[in-house]
Amino acid sequence: MVVTADLKDRAVLVTGGSSGIGLAAVETFGRCGAKVALNHLPGDARGSEQVERLRGAGIDVVGAPGDVSAPDGAEQMVARAVTDLGRLDVLVNNAGTSNTIDPVPFEDLDAMTEEFWNVILSTNLVGPFRCSHAAAAHLAKTRGSIVNTASIAGLGTRGSSIAYGASKAGLINLTRNLGIALGPQVRVNAVAPGLVDTPWTQPWPEERKRRYVDATMLKRIVKPADVASAILFLAVHPAISGQTLAVDCGRI
Repeated sequence: MVVTADLKDRAVLVTGGSSGIGLAAVETFGRCGAKVALNHLPGDARGSEQVERLRGAGIDVVGAPGDVSAPDGAEQMVARAVTDLGRLDVLVNNAGTSNTIDPVPFEDLDAMTEEFWNVILSTNLVGPFRCSHAAAAHLAKTRGSIVNTASIAGLGTRGSSIAYGASKAGLINLTRNLGIALGPQVRVNAVAPGLVDTPWTQPWPEERKRRYVDATMLKRIVKPADVASAILFLAVHPAISGQTLAVDCGRI
């Protein structure tokens, strides 16, 4: 199912938009008529490449380089994006990291170093707060919305590490509390994807991915477009706030 909306004259900022779920969200909002700012790390060439590709496809998109995990970085990025967009109606806090290629066994507590925790929390939890804080006044003017990309790891399903699951659980809690803090002018919701077919998961062993698929009701992997459609739904629905929607193909 493809969710759509008429977003002409609306403006959207998507963090972590150079690939995967973020890129799918940029395309989804853009094809609905919105002007979209695609945030990416300053050194990530994929960001500018995707901006040019999307412009060639007729999507109104601007680049918004910046590191949401860096103090002041998120605030400066949001300010520049709003200036370029002219307004802000939707903020999608999608930038995140697992800080590992392979899952870290929960029993390996020694792997959860201070540095590991800091990377995870500064990107997955503090970063969304920074962006939301910086965007709050702009979103209040347009009675806009925020959608955070959490994870089913934050809902109690085993994730890539203890730190990752904790960061996403914190983001789910932050989602509800921001909804309280910013309502009624701004709605705040989250999606909690399961295993998604992204550049990060594509190199995973097929057996690992098959085990996940076998444990779902729909017997398939989640696609970035699936999550992007859910993000759009939560962004535009006028009566939903403080909620987290699992997009996991029915993980059992």
